[in-house]
Amino acid sequence: MPGPLDGLLVVDLTRALAGPHATMTMGDLGARVIKVEPLGGDDSRGWGPPFVGPDDDPVSTYYLSCNRNKESVTADLRSEDGRGLLTGLVRRADVLVENYRPGVLDRLGFDVEALHELNPRLVILSITGFGHEGPESARPGYDQVAQGEAGLMSLTGQQGSPTRVGVPIADLLAGLTGLIGVLSALHERERTGRGTVVRTSLLASVVGAHAFQGTRWTVAGEVPAPVGNHHPTIAPYGLFRGADALVQICVGNASQWQTFAPLVGLDPTDGRFAGNGARVAHRDELTGLIEEALAGRPAQTWLDAFAAAGIPAGRVRTLDQVYDWEQTRLQNLVMHVEHPLLGDVMLPGSPLRFEATDGSSTADVPRGHPPMLGEHDDEVRAWLAQTDGGKDPS
Repeated sequence: MPGPLDGLLVVDLTRALAGPHATMTMGDLGARVIKVEPLGGDDSRGWGPPFVGPDDDPVSTYYLSCNRNKESVTADLRSEDGRGLLTGLVRRADVLVENYRPGVLDRLGFDVEALHELNPRLVILSITGFGHEGPESARPGYDQVAQGEAGLMSLTGQQGSPTRVGVPIADLLAGLTGLIGVLSALHERERTGRGTVVRTSLLASVVGAHAFQGTRWTVAGEVPAPVGNHHPTIAPYGLFRGADALVQICVGNASQWQTFAPLVGLDPTDGRFAGNGARVAHRDELTGLIEEALAGRPAQTWLDAFAAAGIPAGRVRTLDQVYDWEQTRLQNLVMHVEHPLLGDVMLPGSPLRFEATDGSSTADVPRGHPPMLGEHDDEVRAWLAQTDGGKDPS
């Protein structure tokens, strides 16, 4: 079953994570993605440990996480050969993705006007750290800086100890936000016949994900503070210590509270806890009473009881437990690719799948390994030489 983006050509000028995650997802959806790397390769090829493979040619597991389903060519875009390669790719492409700082691509001779002169139907995705305008637009975009500057770290962790999210969430959000923009622009192109420019940034993507924390300030005038592993506006909703393990419990409405309270020996009509607002106000007291009850039986016994009663609850799994979990594997969230140096490699799978009426699924389509640096130099250059500037005739 071909992916929904089958037949589209994506030119990937990005490095690190935000752009590569966006283009990898396009590859997962069936697009042909050609990654144009500087002669030294994507920065993330050197990010580690861990590295795997031979000592004289180690492979970064960071790079493996965001570059499957791509072809790699190398080029110095300041050289005549590099500019010629990119020109040929742009003429044939549907999408170009770049995450340079504002003005860098312009100075290489590939500003928006030049790109659209080469290919009026080209959709351009440009990802920066802090946006394309404003006094701080030239700042380099790194995830941890963006998490702090965009307010996310002020919401995470314990009071007085700002904490970064454990994955580069600003990068990932920017990549996914940009992908939404690209898909919208491709749809618009069907109506207008012309490509457009999609712009986003790490800053914009994190601010766009503030959700209810944002309106706590913009509407209510309240500056949110971190509350650790508990929800700031719902209780009980968070992480609780059990007799032998941590337990996550999420009581999200009045009906669930009526069911949950007796399970842990509480009176659901107790005035301290009768409504969500009261429970939030008495959160520390409520948490102590719940943990006192949980201490009496093993965590799995409680999880079974909560599941039987319809109370959302769960464990805190380590990543090895996540990837060994039958539920994860049944959702095709683990995939295997054959790598030229490493052999069979297990990677996190795509979170998207499309199923046809005959039962076939994009999850069943073979996936391409994250390419070696310049692995497709000869193949791509030969293809460019054989085609006349239009789409691949195949």
